[in-house]
Amino acid sequence: MTTTDLLRVPGATLYYEVRGTGPMLLISQSGEGDAQRSVDLVDQLIGDYTVVTYDRRGLSRSASGQGVTMAEHAEDVHHLLAVLTDEPVLMLGCSLGAVIGMHLAIRHPEQVSTLVAHEPVAPLLLPAAERARHQQELADIQQLYRRDGLAPALKAVAEVLGIDPANPDAEQGLTPQPINPQRIANFAFFIEHDFTAVINDDLPTNALTETTTRILPAAGRTTPRTVFDYRCAQELADLVGTQITEFPGGHNGNTSHPRAYASRLRETLRAAAS
Repeated sequence: MTTTDLLRVPGATLYYEVRGTGPMLLISQSGEGDAQRSVDLVDQLIGDYTVVTYDRRGLSRSASGQGVTMAEHAEDVHHLLAVLTDEPVLMLGCSLGAVIGMHLAIRHPEQVSTLVAHEPVAPLLLPAAERARHQQELADIQQLYRRDGLAPALKAVAEVLGIDPANPDAEQGLTPQPINPQRIANFAFFIEHDFTAVINDDLPTNALTETTTRILPAAGRTTPRTVFDYRCAQELADLVGTQITEFPGGHNGNTSHPRAYASRLRETLRAAAS
């Protein structure tokens, strides 16, 4: 059974879904990912967890004005969790979602007991020169999108994140989600507005060493070790004094390898709780 609802938050309305039974697990997806983008993963988890997914502001059914900041994304999750539970939850944050989780861990650590931060796109984790280079990469992709459209921009995004579209790596039996008008609109918001939020992010990284939230940096097994997202995971692991937890697949392993990813996630969360 799936429960759906809308929640008014400052400056936006959030659509969210709740499925399953057990400890609450919130999944914050990246890219154009709305509440259904990780449905194959959720299907594998609802026997063990009460899984919450949502449309980030600006995507699909979550109406929003123009523009957004990472702090606003985190406050959206704060308000969502506040209406769902009084207890700290588990959280899987993927890419942009991992940065949302880190903001939440600093601002509202009482709401998240454990955050699995899969390849966070957080330039402030990186040394200054490397940070500036990747911020410029994102700004260049925005300009490419405005000039030439979505297809070349998505190709550039894949290169930055170490994704090889010519060699898709996915579990057998998955039905690909189509690139329909809604996903195209979501990609547009992601590139136009969420890229700007990442470039201008003011994440106080030193505060991550003080939060009571357990932060588990994660990365895909096939993600190249030199690309932006892996480097951020590496620097996060060094900052919080732990090792990277390896997950199946690459940057989008949660959608490309849902069965194996769910198994690894259960194993990781149970180990963290013991």
